[in-house]
Amino acid sequence: MPDNDPVTDARPAPVRHVLVLPDRDAAEEVGDALADRFGIAEEPHLIRDALAGEDDAEDAQWLVVVEDPAEALDPAALDAFAAEYDGWLEAE
Repeated sequence: MPDNDPVTDARPAPVRHVLVLPDRDAAEEVGDALADRFGIAEEPHLIRDALAGEDDAEDAQWLVVVEDPAEALDPAALDAFAAEYDGWLEAE
């Protein structure tokens, strides 16, 4: 009978980097520039993140989610890159 013990079947979660940007334009620029700067082949996901009850786009932050299954991206370099657009890398 197969062993379905969740402890022994645990697989590491895929690595995702979340860059937090101040506005949509910055997020789109970062998303477009990631391929050139870091050689990312898969297009990152852009997500609008607003605080509860905040409907004004100026009060929202934009998240750029980058999948990194090979763990090849340097978090410090991503953080510095996001900082060029007044953003940061969200620490996990």
